[in-house]
Amino acid sequence: MGTAKKLGAIALLIGAFAAFDLSVYGLFTKRCIDTSSEEMKKYSVEIHRYMPFDENSEAVKVDTDTEFREDLPVLDGAAALYPIFSGIVNSVYPADSVRFENGEFTADSALHYTNTRGAYKAVADGDADIIFCAGPNDEQLAYAEEKGAELEMVPIGREAFVFIVNSGNPVDGLTSEQVRDIFAGDIKMWSEVGGEHLPIEALSRNKGSGSQTTMDRFMGGREQKYNYLGGFGRSIGYSFRYYVDNMVGNGGAKKLALDGVYPDKEHIADGTYPLASTFYAVYRKDNENEQIPALIDWILSDEGQSVVEKAGYVPVS
Repeated sequence: MGTAKKLGAIALLIGAFAAFDLSVYGLFTKRCIDTSSEEMKKYSVEIHRYMPFDENSEAVKVDTDTEFREDLPVLDGAAALYPIFSGIVNSVYPADSVRFENGEFTADSALHYTNTRGAYKAVADGDADIIFCAGPNDEQLAYAEEKGAELEMVPIGREAFVFIVNSGNPVDGLTSEQVRDIFAGDIKMWSEVGGEHLPIEALSRNKGSGSQTTMDRFMGGREQKYNYLGGFGRSIGYSFRYYVDNMVGNGGAKKLALDGVYPDKEHIADGTYPLASTFYAVYRKDNENEQIPALIDWILSDEGQSVVEKAGYVPVS
């Protein structure tokens, strides 16, 4: 074989390997990048959209004569609930209480955002006074106990836990048992639940997040298993309704009906959607800041509950 032919054969071989590598990246690696890492979570919420005291912000502000100025409780919480606690700050805290530099809230800011896992750690450690989250998992409760923190959990609103698929997926709804079977690996093809003859990629969330804690409870002890052929098919994931609809945009996703009920605000409020859940304002019972009960009382008042409602959630009262 001549030199030119050898070089040509080598080039074709390199090209074939490159094409194979790109296809593997597109089908597997790219889909499995950990978008729930601490670095990615900083960008999972468009913080500036809900920044208090910014005239261009979407943060809720209600008319009220109530104002907190001294011994301000430091607020933190879940990504999905950020519009609520930013709206609380925007309504009853002074503007100079929030400090945001280099893409994050400073240590002396009265408003923080570290997500569910970070917020439960912060309240147990005493770095946050009140956090806004779904109920804690066993690990978060154990950490609080280790720190000698008995947690008070005050219901302040309701939200729906939802399952999402690509908008091009013909499946519009599933039963609870079908969802459990999918995530447990017993149902592997969309055709088994009325969809296309394609594998199901059942995506999970990071341990300790509000979404994963809720999913663990929904699974009732059944282990989630990843279908490695799912990369050739269509995905299904889960999160909270408001986060999907408003905070990151639906990105071409659609929410599925569960047991025949669609997860809209009406069905959350009347209790017909089966995975409507309560979220809480959580604080340490031994926290001596006298402004904590005063702020909790305001959140449960008509004005405070209007923050919850105007932020797009269902009030608890």
